[in-house]
Amino acid sequence: MDKHFSKVKEYLLELNYEIVQEDVEESLFVVQNEEAGIKNLIIDCEDPILIFEQFLFKIKNDNVNIYKALLQKNREIIHGALVLDETGINVIFRDTLQLENIDLNEVQGTLNSLELFLSEYADELIQFSKN
Repeated sequence: MDKHFSKVKEYLLELNYEIVQEDVEESLFVVQNEEAGIKNLIIDCEDPILIFEQFLFKIKNDNVNIYKALLQKNREIIHGALVLDETGINVIFRDTLQLENIDLNEVQGTLNSLELFLSEYADELIQFSKN
């Protein structure tokens, strides 16, 4: 098992995240923390970076106001950003960290940022997903 993968797993468990799925060959975790509103967060140890991706919602209608609002929300996110996947439909929270010197505080910072974003903007995200 890769040393970075093991270290990230340690951090996730220390931060009380449930590992729902683990793929050692792909260096990939799927985790959740229901109390924090996080479900099926994908964490990928793609040396030299650690990638966090949380699906948020699908865009149903091409609406410039939604895109504008999402870009404005990006400014308020402490770590990470809102992005569209390759389909241009799925809105995802994404953050990347360097694996070389990864520590608990960095992983916790990303997870806290996502938790805070979800708690502050839950109602707006729900509205976006309906439009």
